[in-house]
Amino acid sequence: MNNTLASPAVRRPSTRIAIVGAGPGGLAAAMLLAASGARVTVYERDPVVGGRTRTLTTEDGYSFDLGPTFFLYPRILKEVFQRCGAELESEVDLRRLDPQYRLVFEHAGGQTQLDCSSDLERMEAELAKFAPGDAKGLRTFMAENRAKLEVFRPVLERAFEGPLDMVKWDMIRALPKLRPWSTVDKDLARHFRDPRVRLAFSFQTKYLGMSPFRCPSLFTILSYLEYDHGIFHPIGGCGAVSSAMARVAERLGAEIRLDTPVDRIAFEGTRAKGVEVAGRRHDADAVVVNGDFAHAIPRLIPASLRKTWPDRKIEKANYSCSTFMLYLGLDRPCPELAHHTVLLSEGYQENIAQIERGTIPDVPSMYVQHAGATDPTLAPEGHTALYVLVPVPNLLKQPDWPAQTARYREVALDRLQALGLPDLRPHIRYEKIVAPQDWRDDYAVGYGATFNLSHELPQMLYFRPGNRFRDVEGVYLVGGGTHPGSGLPVIYEGARITANLLSKDLGLTTAPSRPTVAGDLAAATPAAAYGPER
Repeated sequence: MNNTLASPAVRRPSTRIAIVGAGPGGLAAAMLLAASGARVTVYERDPVVGGRTRTLTTEDGYSFDLGPTFFLYPRILKEVFQRCGAELESEVDLRRLDPQYRLVFEHAGGQTQLDCSSDLERMEAELAKFAPGDAKGLRTFMAENRAKLEVFRPVLERAFEGPLDMVKWDMIRALPKLRPWSTVDKDLARHFRDPRVRLAFSFQTKYLGMSPFRCPSLFTILSYLEYDHGIFHPIGGCGAVSSAMARVAERLGAEIRLDTPVDRIAFEGTRAKGVEVAGRRHDADAVVVNGDFAHAIPRLIPASLRKTWPDRKIEKANYSCSTFMLYLGLDRPCPELAHHTVLLSEGYQENIAQIERGTIPDVPSMYVQHAGATDPTLAPEGHTALYVLVPVPNLLKQPDWPAQTARYREVALDRLQALGLPDLRPHIRYEKIVAPQDWRDDYAVGYGATFNLSHELPQMLYFRPGNRFRDVEGVYLVGGGTHPGSGLPVIYEGARITANLLSKDLGLTTAPSRPTVAGDLAAATPAAAYGPER
């Protein structure tokens, strides 16, 4: 493959946009801005598109998602494709999963297993098997969170450019339903008494790298989205979605340059005038940064121009946990596993406290993807491509990771036996480890914090880095470290906000419109979320 993906012969418009990074936010912005009439060039440091939403493929036929492992609530991405004259369903083969995933709760007497379904009658029956009193809370939880998402959607769909944006009517109207004084676990206790049931509806805060015992109660909407709209597997892995986005962007005239790292943004005074690549300046009327915020911004924008986010503030911000990853190609099938399995240790709450203190858990909870249960394209016949994720401290909390990696591989492999698997070591034919230092060094993730800036209230909305970067002109942001936040659907929404701001600022004549898909939230088609940025 050439460094520049082939683009069709199209008339090149005069407004030039440089996008740094071809992750999900950068690709969505490229699609929308190219559809708005701009001349878009995407500069990507890696040889493939997708950032962490890519597929790793080995020479011997194993394929793994690198980060995100499923798609949740595809409404937003569907609208982005439609805005660009394409149909998501025609570009990507999305398969709805049922059961969505299997939860395995460890306890002193053994294990309890829960196969989770978006069929509410089936889910109520599953809950009734071990928490009969809580089954009736499912419908009230769903109704409350449907109303919560509906009232909060206008907030998620707009930019926050100044303090007064925090007191607009949509925010005031949403506050009573958002219950900002509460946490996810406390909010769930209003519906479910059994702590295992609350965990079934709150472990999703790990998509943000956060604890359900600290995460703002707003984020009960994560599990609501799963149960109301289902979760989806893209055939070929989540990288298939990134590839489809790149194809659509190219059809619209965008140019994607692979193996092309950007050294810095070129400024004249406080105005961005392009990007510098290998000592050469490439002029642009605006620059969109899709790199990981903590990693990219100190490298791309001089400290003298960053009054709002100086180096010290970036270093002192709160970041998500990291993840210890194993990608295993096995010479045996794994019928013991569901497509998605979450092992929740008896000490789950203590695991989280350990991670927050910087201690590496010895009996960790973990997530395992066996996508071959649905998708036979990911491994040779009779073999398995296994993805193992263990939440662990980031490099700020635990800088000694390089010395711990080999030991923790053994911990993770031993823990897989709790899922009914034998010792898999004799069956490993391919293995890749991504530990926190590898997220930082190989994938440009600041501090190895896989889910980016954490989502405490002081780091959300106006207090999160803005879609139009403050203090300079002509620089815009997309990605998990930017408003509205992490998770694929939210990143796509952030790209839409950014594209709208940039189109307005530069006077693009066909600026992206508001969503036009027929139907309201209740009728919306499901769209995308995650596994790690996830």
